[in-house]
Amino acid sequence: MSGDSEKYWYNLTTGQVERGFESPAVDRAGPFETEDEARRAPDILRERSRAWAEEEARDDSWGPAGRGGASGDADGDQ
Repeated sequence: MSGDSEKYWYNLTTGQVERGFESPAVDRAGPFETEDEARRAPDILRERSRAWAEEEARDDSWGPAGRGGASGDADGDQ
């Protein structure tokens, strides 16, 4: 993992881009390949979070019952 020490990180506390392990792990997001990518970390993290939430919602609602269709589930019958 020594390669990560040469990559760029976004400090979640200060909002600064760092190279290597300058701050505690709990304060860092990354690693990122470039300084510019690390600078865009808040946007990248927001986008990834949105995509993961959408994927999770799709996984949770697979099949007809989750899409508001017919349900074979006794709890969903009215």
